[in-house]
Amino acid sequence: MVGAFFYLRFMTMEQLHALFLAHPTISTDTRKITDNCLFFALKGPNFNGNEFAKEALEKGAAYAIIDEEEYNASGQYILCQNVLETLQELALYHRKLSNAKVIALTGSNGKTTTKELINAVLSKKYKTIATKGNLNNHIGVPLTLLSIEKDTEIAIVEMGANHKKEIEFLSNIAHPDFGYITNFGKAHLEGFGSVEGVIQGKSELYDHLMAHDKHIFMNADDPIQLEKLGAYIKKIGFSTKDPQYYNIKFIEANPYVVLEVEGNRLETQLIGKYNFPNCCAAILMGKYFNVPLEDITTAIASYQPQNNRSQIIEKNGVKIILDAYNANPTSMRAALENFSAMEAENKTIIIGDMFELGQTAADEHQTIADLAKELNFNTVLLVGENFFGTKTTLSKFKSFDDVKEYLSKNPIQKGTVLIKGSRGMALERVLDVL
Repeated sequence: MVGAFFYLRFMTMEQLHALFLAHPTISTDTRKITDNCLFFALKGPNFNGNEFAKEALEKGAAYAIIDEEEYNASGQYILCQNVLETLQELALYHRKLSNAKVIALTGSNGKTTTKELINAVLSKKYKTIATKGNLNNHIGVPLTLLSIEKDTEIAIVEMGANHKKEIEFLSNIAHPDFGYITNFGKAHLEGFGSVEGVIQGKSELYDHLMAHDKHIFMNADDPIQLEKLGAYIKKIGFSTKDPQYYNIKFIEANPYVVLEVEGNRLETQLIGKYNFPNCCAAILMGKYFNVPLEDITTAIASYQPQNNRSQIIEKNGVKIILDAYNANPTSMRAALENFSAMEAENKTIIIGDMFELGQTAADEHQTIADLAKELNFNTVLLVGENFFGTKTTLSKFKSFDDVKEYLSKNPIQKGTVLIKGSRGMALERVLDVL
């Protein structure tokens, strides 16, 4: 944990930081070693990074930070008590010396898209860095903070969690100046225990910011956020209806989100009404940091989702909405309802299991299966062991191989297809069949 006792053999944290400034690239994977980097020999359930330290040095790393004495073979090895804690302590030390403003964001859904939109907007005026991909955990957050350079003005740090106290821990490393929570939904229920547990866990960011008298961006149309923040003075909100906050108007999502800001129509390349608040958050932050409105709207309009997040793909005459990066009951319901409301013919949904739901898994999958039937799509294909166990007349397949075989014999030849499931389902593989 941050602040825990640790030691660096013959080296203080100040000296390690000076070494980092001389070698500012960090690697934790010997497959991605670059010349003169620092290799941190992290451990995992099935590997021991200390065993790869020699290989890292041979591939060009300047130093290897290890925590097992037997691997300390030369002056290129830096021995510490715990490599992970040392990485976290180094990130904290580096962050405290930085003049960059840190914006932290978390939430059940939309974190990465929102982070990318914020970065797109703020980079129009400032030198920014942002979390790469979804490196948002106890390793990813320190690595993001260590990517802050001398001239970095704003750092956008995404924080993920599947248990209580994780956001608190990450906040104590990042020391954010600003924060935003996208929403509270049915995600990681296995770890959080309940939706109330999710709210408590994600709100640890609020708790940290309020305890340190920092600013909070908020969706003022979210009753949970309104209740949690109460009379806190340093809150900055957006709303579609409350005039005391910055007003942004939702126009449509058919399929792309269209909104109106300060009388200007803004057409995005993002699918689904659920992406509307993500756009609003980025617009609000742009306004707060005095980015010209024209630059804000240009950034939002030109942003294109990547990595299986609400991408539209045309293939063999079929329009595919690929939203297969991840799924939970909240995001799945939003995606299905949005797809149902879209103007399109011959709608097909291929949805996969939602993971980390614990004891609620059976009920949550049954609820989604019932919803899929109720919305009257032309074709519904349920994929995965959880969906296979539901009581429904819809077509269901226990494994990806089963649905792959079905689609090879019954190809989709027209219409629009929604593909969505948890990351472990890797439903983007359906594209190869289609």
